[in-house]
Amino acid sequence: MTKESVLSEYQQRFAEWFGCGTAFAFWKGRVALYAILKAAGVGQADEVILPGYTCVMNVNPIKYLGAKPVYVDIEPRTFNINPGLLAKKITGRTKAIIAQHTYGYTCDMDAVMDIAGRKGLMVIEDCCLALGSRYKGKLAGTFGKASYFSSQWNKPYTTGLGGMALVNHKALSEKVEELVRNEARWPEFAEVIMLWAQLCAYRMLVYPRTTALVQNVFRRLARRGAVLGSSTQQEFQPVMPADFFKRISPMQARSGLRQLKMLDENVANREAMAQLYDKLLGEKGWRVREFDKSVMRPVMVRYPVRVTEKAGALAEAAKAGVELGSWFECPLHPKETPMEIYDYKIGMCPEAEKASAQVVNLPLHPRTNKLTIHRTVEFITRFQQAV
Repeated sequence: MTKESVLSEYQQRFAEWFGCGTAFAFWKGRVALYAILKAAGVGQADEVILPGYTCVMNVNPIKYLGAKPVYVDIEPRTFNINPGLLAKKITGRTKAIIAQHTYGYTCDMDAVMDIAGRKGLMVIEDCCLALGSRYKGKLAGTFGKASYFSSQWNKPYTTGLGGMALVNHKALSEKVEELVRNEARWPEFAEVIMLWAQLCAYRMLVYPRTTALVQNVFRRLARRGAVLGSSTQQEFQPVMPADFFKRISPMQARSGLRQLKMLDENVANREAMAQLYDKLLGEKGWRVREFDKSVMRPVMVRYPVRVTEKAGALAEAAKAGVELGSWFECPLHPKETPMEIYDYKIGMCPEAEKASAQVVNLPLHPRTNKLTIHRTVEFITRFQQAV
């Protein structure tokens, strides 16, 4: 098969799983967002609304196009954009709303779509953390004109690096297709070989007990340029790298096709393991997930909990061989982000800032089993849960 045919099959199978839209596979999820925004005509002096509790790499495509990010605070239970604050942030320059489904919890899409419809705005769903989640029976990613996904290391499934745009609007789909045809490049051979080696190492070495150690080694190697990191220092300036706008490689597409065959099993496992966390944490007297089951069916990428001593919990977890995530370390994760460059001022989103100081997250990936969850719950409940 040619590289075009492998890529085409992966895109087609992805769209078929959702039952709608046209899929476009990219080197990273942020590249997919960039393609959507550029195809939608977002540019200088435009504004794009998104939650003030996100990864800064979601903000970069907005900045690359000369637009301004506008942040809305979050709802504390689901960590999603607060619809009650959304309308107040809309101006005559607003071009789009990014509805991020955080950790797997779906946004209040009725409210978001209603506000966007009344204001004539485009909705883009950020599904990087919510593959398979449903709102009122409908899959996240099928509400707005477009959505985007990530298949990087710690996402619902991994192809090493990787992203996908799912476009549910014919004219926008044609513009994305034209943009890809005229501007997107293929990854270099050396990049693909390095990524393949990293993906093999990941599958052999990364398990709940080894995650902290492997991550530390990986970050040191990435700073030295010995491996392909998820981000470069240049991207924190933010300056768009010359090779930013890339398609996914055939190697990643083949990996993605294998992952799609196991996606239903992946989703079912995440739902079952999240329910086990609910049960075990509840038995320890901890507050567990709160959501309306008649409205939302979340497929969690990680299980978030709040603790009073976040730094202490993360440090102790690394020593104990317990996998504990730090999402999000600040309103624009990671903590190294120079937030003023990204138009964020401290105090702008108080609920997001509070969550950043308190939330750690528990593993739910396919290598998580019941023993892992019991061990993780025993560890985290030694700490005090934050209010």
